[in-house]
Amino acid sequence: MNQDKARYKFTPKIETLNQIMTNRQLSQLGDAFVNFACSLALSVKQKKPVGTKVSSQTLAQALKNANLRKHLPARMTRHALADAAEALVVYAWLSEKITIDETVRIIQMTSSSVDGLTQLLRTVVEKLMLS
Repeated sequence: MNQDKARYKFTPKIETLNQIMTNRQLSQLGDAFVNFACSLALSVKQKKPVGTKVSSQTLAQALKNANLRKHLPARMTRHALADAAEALVVYAWLSEKITIDETVRIIQMTSSSVDGLTQLLRTVVEKLMLS
């Protein structure tokens, strides 16, 4: 992606998964984005508006299931792992590698939120083509 043509000028220029997943500012925006996407997915499933907060435990487990733990420093808390997952998802959206509609579709097509978020993280990494 050409950073000069990014939709959002504040999108950081990042080259590695570690840089994305340890970016505190991305994780803050990612928290709101992931909660919104999961709320939309749950609303579609339940056929009524629903708001939800995704737990750190759910996000941390999805990050581990997606085999992304190896890109982060040792001895990180569950909360820090969740922040890393949130940062990664929102960076993909900011970089226009994934849409909100695709995000919601991926989350809702599995039976559990952990499985949906695991698949979302795998998709995001594939689309970013970073390692």
